[in-house]
Formats: sequence, structure tokens, C-alpha cells
Amino acid sequence: MPSLASTQFLFFIGDSFALSKLRQVCTRSPIHTTLRFLRHDTHEAHDKKLPLTLASLGFRNELELDTTIDIDKQNDAAKALRIKEKVSRTIRMEKALKKSSLDIEGAPFAAKSFSDLGLPPWLLERLDKEGFKIPTDVQSTAVPVIRNNHDAVIQSYTGSGKTLAYLLPILSELVSSKKSDKREIEAVVVAPSRELGIQIFREVEKLLGPVDKRLVQQLVGGANRSRQEEALKKNKPIIVVGTPGRIAEISTAGKLHTHNCRYLVLDEVDELLSFNFHEAMHRILEHVGRRAGAVARVTSTASPDRRIIMVSATVPFSVIRAAVSWGKDPLLVQAKTVTPLKDSRPSISVNSSVSGSPPSPSPPESTLPPGLKHYYSVSRIQHKVDTLRRCINALNAKSVIVFMNHSRQLKDAVYKLEARGIDSAELHGDLNKLARSTTLKRFKNGDIRVLVTNELSARGLDVSECDLVVNLDLPTDSTHYAHRAGRTGRLGRKGVVVTVCEDREVFVVKKLEKQLGIPIESCEFNDGRLVVEESK
Repeated sequence: MPSLASTQFLFFIGDSFALSKLRQVCTRSPIHTTLRFLRHDTHEAHDKKLPLTLASLGFRNELELDTTIDIDKQNDAAKALRIKEKVSRTIRMEKALKKSSLDIEGAPFAAKSFSDLGLPPWLLERLDKEGFKIPTDVQSTAVPVIRNNHDAVIQSYTGSGKTLAYLLPILSELVSSKKSDKREIEAVVVAPSRELGIQIFREVEKLLGPVDKRLVQQLVGGANRSRQEEALKKNKPIIVVGTPGRIAEISTAGKLHTHNCRYLVLDEVDELLSFNFHEAMHRILEHVGRRAGAVARVTSTASPDRRIIMVSATVPFSVIRAAVSWGKDPLLVQAKTVTPLKDSRPSISVNSSVSGSPPSPSPPESTLPPGLKHYYSVSRIQHKVDTLRRCINALNAKSVIVFMNHSRQLKDAVYKLEARGIDSAELHGDLNKLARSTTLKRFKNGDIRVLVTNELSARGLDVSECDLVVNLDLPTDSTHYAHRAGRTGRLGRKGVVVTVCEDREVFVVKKLEKQLGIPIESCEFNDGRLVVEESK
């Protein structure tokens, strides 16, 4: 359609003209002027036999970039002054709105205490009792953003406190509803694995305290569904934490009512976007926070009735696309940085620097805890477990997580470690619920020194005392490396990541090193010591 600004003549036929249509044309055309529509009776001009002009139709052309306004000579000076003042006021309002939309209500990027974040007294008391004294960077940034009703994508390295970053503002907002007898579900937290779901559930329970812990309900796979449905009916929780399959299953059965839900949290969202969860996620996004009878197009429409929060250590383009599609003006929240996820508007950072570049996937260095050291050791495949044993002894590691790619190989590795006097256990998806829970509990209590696992434990497993992660098999890509490595060095602690590989796999390690932007040094384990080899 040709631009209205380049049109030199307008021809009107008949005695009436659809101003609303012209308004639509104007708004769709890229013009450099502002056309003001004033309500005048066009029939009056016709009856008085006045010439049919833009002025008689009630149009005024106001140039915002010019310091003067060209007013028709028939208008008096007073009218010209009023128009000029109104234009100036409009420009000032637009600038103010633009500024406030990016200010995020003055988020304190470096809060010295949780009280600086404006949390209610009861929550501050619970945090203090659980030993949380100072908020992390991502918590200081995310809490004010979510409390001011922004959709958000929270991205920070594993172990940086992302779970509390979204739980604190949600709990501070929903606390008033817990006094009512007619409670309803107001927040749904979705996690890709049973272990992560239970871990988040326990965290919410701790924050609520023993009296109010019934306000949260877990809906995870592998547990008795009937009991979960009975607990929903009896306890009337305001928060539900679960896995996609079980949440969708109970929702389809009509036992989970989430149409009035105010918050939807997708933890480890990059994993939830995988094909395995497609059908369940479709059901959740279609029903959580959507009023009954509302038209739902999950792939393209955001819901005005809910806030959506996505969380992950890594934010690929698929997550950005999902956030823009499902959310309303979502913000990418990182440690000390908030960036609007639409167009190419500037970002806000702690030093008030302005960047005009569009949002991009998370930088490699932001996906890994800062206190890690990375090494690789070359070994023959039949000697890998022995290299692992020497690695554990050389570093005197007390709590070790070992990653392998195939479940059937875990038992053999555990057998060899046990034969050498190292307390070990396997953890994978083929074990039943009781066995997995017991193994995790023993490992967290220190009864097991080495936990041999697969990708099941690469996401969300929180063992703060873990001081060593070993890749006995190479991760498939840099994202999986980052999630594995994030099991150690949590909350500012130090940790070591060692990758045991064959000589033919060294080029893969070098590729990971380049993609992640970190040094991965070659090492050997001699005489009970870790010896770093000089780079060639």
C-alpha cells in the first residue's frame, strides 16, 4: 500500500466519507506526521456549500519533529498555541511511558538483604529460619520484576538460586489467599522430572512452614494418582508442583481446576519444549490461567489472565520464541540484567549501559557456575573406571556425581568402584520410585560417596556438598555439559569437573571448550595427585 505521506491528492466522491476506514489506513501506513481526527459534521459543510477540503473534514496536520506548527491562516493564535501545547504534552507522555516500561520499577540489582526486596514479614522470618540471609544476584533482579506483574524468562547458571527467584514473589503475592476457606489453585509449577518436581515441592514446604505446608500439593508421575486427587480435594492447595504428564492427566480427568490460576512456572523450560512433553504441555498451556470459554491458541496467543515464568540455565532461541508467543511483553531476567524479549529495544543493566542489539541466546559463560575448574583426562575405554578411582582419590572428593550415557553401563561401573572400596550407587529412570528416593537420600546424607547416573540427574538435582563431577561418557553437546557441570559449585562454592575421554574424543572436548568459552585443561593422575599437562 503506498504511504499516505507521499499522496499529493485525495479525491472524495459523494457527500460522506468513512473516517474510521481512513484511520485504519493511517495507522497501517508508515508516515512521519501525526493526523489528528476532530469530530466535525461533514454535512454542515455540504449544506453551507463550503469547499470540501481536509480542513472542512476536521483534519489537522501536526509535525512532531518540527518546533513550529503550521496552522491554517484562518485559525487564530490562541488555537495554534493550544494545539502546540497538546502536541508537546503528548510527546512528553510517550517519552515517560517508554522510560517507565524499561525501568522495571527500579529493580534493586544488588539487594543486601531479603527485606530490601519488599517481601512480607512472615516470609522474611521463614527465610531467616531456613538460613537464607542474602539474596543472590538473580534473586535480586527477578523478585521485583515478577512482583510487578511481568512475564519473565529467568536465566542463570545452575545453583544460583533460580528456584527461590520465582517462589519468593509468588508466595508473597498469594499469602493473603491462604486465610480463605474457599481457596483455589493460583500457581502451577511444571518440572520435567519427578526428582526436580519433588525438590521444588520440598522448597515450597520449607518456605510455608509446618502450619501452612498443606497449601502446596505435588502431582508427580510414579506416585498414586488417586491419593493425589484426594489430597487436592481435601487440602485445597493454592500451589501445585508436578510433572507435565501427571498434571495434564489429572486436568483431563476434570480433577484439577486451573482456569483462574495467576502464575504458570515452567522450570527447565528448554527440556519441557522437547517433543516428549508436547501433548502434555499443550494441555497445560491451554487450560492454566485461561478463563472458561476463552479461545486458546497455545502456539500464538498469550493469556491476559496469567503470568508465565520460564526458568533455565540455558536459553536457546526455542525458549525465546516460546516466551514471546505465550507471554505478554516478556522480559529476559539474568543476574543484574533485564532485557525485553521483543523487537530490539535496549536492555537495562546494573551499570545502566544501553545495548541496542536484539535479545540472543544466553552467553556461554553465564550458564556455568563461576567457581568451577575444568579438566579432561585421556584414557582407554577399558581403563575409564580405574581413571575415575584415581581422580577421586587425587582430589580427595567427598561427594561425587558420575555421568554416563547408557543405563546398562551404570551397574558395571558401580560394581568396579565398590570392589575398590568406594561406596557407590546407581540412579536412573529404570529404578522404581522407592529405590530412587532412597538412593538420593543416602547420597545427600553422605552415606554414598559416588552417585553414578545418567541425564536423569543432570537437571535440578541439588546436592550442595557435591565437590566433583566426572563425565565418564562425553555429553552430547555444550548444553548437556553445562547442566552436568552445574551439579557442583552451587551457590558460590568451588567445584571440579573432569571429563574422561579416549584419545579420539579429544577434539570433542576442544569443541566444547570453544563453545562454552572456558579453559578445559589436560591432566593426569599420578601418585595420588592431579597433574596438569602443559598445553601443546
